[in-house]
Amino acid sequence: MSRTKRFILPENEIPTSWYNIVADMKNKPTLPLNPATKQPLTVDDMSHIFTREASKQELNQTDRWIEIPDEVRNQYMNYRPTPLVRAYELEKALDTPAHIYFKNESVSPVGSHKLNSALPQAYYAKMEGVKHLTTETGAGQWGTALSYAGKAFGVDVSVFMVKVSFQQKPYRRSIMQTFGARVLASPSDTTKAGRAILAKDPDYTGSLGTAISEAIELAMETPDCRYALGSVLSHVSLHQTVIGLEAEKQMDMAGEYPDIVIGCFGGGSNFSGIAFPFMRHNLLDGKHTRFIAAEPASCPKLTKGIFHLDFGDEAGYTPLLAMYTLGHNFKPAAIHAGGLRYHGAGTTVSELLKDHQMEAVDIKQLDTFKAATLFAQTEGIVPAPESSHAICAAINEALKAKEEGQQKTILFNLSGHGLIDMTAYDQYNAGQLQNFVLTDDEIKSNIDELKQIIK
Repeated sequence: MSRTKRFILPENEIPTSWYNIVADMKNKPTLPLNPATKQPLTVDDMSHIFTREASKQELNQTDRWIEIPDEVRNQYMNYRPTPLVRAYELEKALDTPAHIYFKNESVSPVGSHKLNSALPQAYYAKMEGVKHLTTETGAGQWGTALSYAGKAFGVDVSVFMVKVSFQQKPYRRSIMQTFGARVLASPSDTTKAGRAILAKDPDYTGSLGTAISEAIELAMETPDCRYALGSVLSHVSLHQTVIGLEAEKQMDMAGEYPDIVIGCFGGGSNFSGIAFPFMRHNLLDGKHTRFIAAEPASCPKLTKGIFHLDFGDEAGYTPLLAMYTLGHNFKPAAIHAGGLRYHGAGTTVSELLKDHQMEAVDIKQLDTFKAATLFAQTEGIVPAPESSHAICAAINEALKAKEEGQQKTILFNLSGHGLIDMTAYDQYNAGQLQNFVLTDDEIKSNIDELKQIIK
């Protein structure tokens, strides 16, 4: 019996516009606020840090579709459309009636979905005469993507890489440098924010919040320089919707529609990219798809954090964001899914979770690597530690379908491959990895501190 494994769209089916879910939300997310006045920021306010076009997109709550520039779409053609894949062998190993599909974003030149937003952000910088971009990166996927995009559009890039990942993932650092970027371990002694953190804790291994502080500080103090962010903000989620827009057409080719859509979760770009285009049919057309964000048990902002105004970085340089958060001073454990080690969730996702349009689960590190190993052995792709959270959640849902005797169609985002993360797999195979789970007292202490800071 013949079967189709991979569903491939032609290049002319690459989306021509991104989908702005905020336009269709009944309750709009709170716009970024000035910390001093608590008033919403304007485009002029934001464009001191971000490019002007990114700032416009961030504050746009009315236009459902935002056109993709031709120059960006031409760059997308280097790897898009990405395949939709039916995970037959995984289904067989699980003995489940569920149909499991994954969108394979690991085929991009940088091995992850992050390039979908790096390219437009670098393009806008070029068009606005910006000579330099600064950014942060956790595991290195975003830094790699912006390094590539900067070279593609002739913009210099400096990357503050979370120190623990800088040490754990030297080849990710090498790739960024090969693309021409300057890479610094964060916290560093090159910024006031970094020096202040090191003065308090010289052995601190860093966080995304710290790296963001350093990158923003450098952007503010460098002529012709802007900051580019790889997740959290609404314009980044917007750019990532090319994933789900393609997947809609590919699921139609497969003759199915997802009952469950899953993405791993750090700040929101991965989950948003796969989920938002399908979620619009829940919002507008009466569909009842479940949407599940899979986050680390060591950084459970969606499942155990609070909805509160908070800074997006540790030093307090960013606007205030209405988000689910563990507090911007939260120090995450040194798990290998470095891209998910972030204290807060984007404002759009936070509002959708608050309004019960989506769900969240937290997953322990060892469970993610167990799921990743099974996926590699059945589907032949070694996944990134971040993506393995989505794989684990998909496996759990497939096993639940088996217990219930129900045929469910499950779609998840394989956001990146793990071929530069083999140190993590070495440690897992040697039995050297451990779970990191926060206690309720640790969470309460950090949130109490946040409430004292943000009054």
